Amino acid sequence: MEEKEVCYHVPVMLHESLEGLDIQPSGVYVDVTFGGGGHSREILNRLNDEGELYGFDQDADAEKNIPADSRFVFVRSNFRYLYNFMRYHGVAGEVDGLLADLGVSSHHFDDKDRGFSFRFDGALDMRMNRRARTTAADIIESYTQEQLSDIFYLYGELRSARKIAGAVVSARRVQKIDTTTRLVEVVSPYIDKRQEKKELAQLFQALRIEVNQEMEALRRMLLSACELVRPGGRIAILTYHSLEDRLVKNFFKTGNFEGRVEKDFFGRIESPLRPVNNKVIVPDDDEVIRNPRARSAKLRIAEKL
Repeated sequence: MEEKEVCYHVPVMLHESLEGLDIQPSGVYVDVTFGGGGHSREILNRLNDEGELYGFDQDADAEKNIPADSRFVFVRSNFRYLYNFMRYHGVAGEVDGLLADLGVSSHHFDDKDRGFSFRFDGALDMRMNRRARTTAADIIESYTQEQLSDIFYLYGELRSARKIAGAVVSARRVQKIDTTTRLVEVVSPYIDKRQEKKELAQLFQALRIEVNQEMEALRRMLLSACELVRPGGRIAILTYHSLEDRLVKNFFKTGNFEGRVEKDFFGRIESPLRPVNNKVIVPDDDEVIRNPRARSAKLRIAEKL
């Protein structure tokens, strides 16, 4: 199992995440981003025979990593449907802890057929769930220049978003853009050569977020988590870009996504959660050396009030 994990995904801030969850041996836990199963296996190691763990993942590839353990239940679904499934299993409001690692697994980045990375020539796909209809190529082909510009700017934080969107719209009139290599060719003149890899990664990130509706799924998951977790239970979220982190930070501090502070008569912040770590947790230098993909990770933990 260890060998499988190395090729699929190395869990980020494993110790810090699980310490933050304050795992109770007989508790009920949810790993909403099962993936390679690294975090889940360590949670199972800390549970006794009465403990339960539910793992969510929408990618069929993750099913290969399901542990042979009667305490574990796998749910093949996007975590936006978290509440309905947990209610079905009869544990709504009884969950002791929930973990989400929002990073894309190494397995996805290294699979040229999935189209997540500009490093390989492959179909412009980027669907986490291969049963979903819309691919990155569909978005590149059908979105207006304004829509593409908004995606590249909001989700990729690219200053040249307008120029890149214009180049895409002009190029697709001549030839369909349906491979990663073709997209890179089209946008290259508008990418800063001094930070080419960074900007291409931001572009691909923006498309991936749109294809999988990641921000909306995150909002729905956080709202569901708040209802599922019992008072005193913990929620631990690993984010990898500023949009995600801002959303989680605001929700943990204020109970809403805008960061709007609402206080009661006595001046106390009205929020269903309390941040456990006032300062965001980041990986140490040793972990970044061992696993470079952890370098942008941020961990936030909150307790249900």
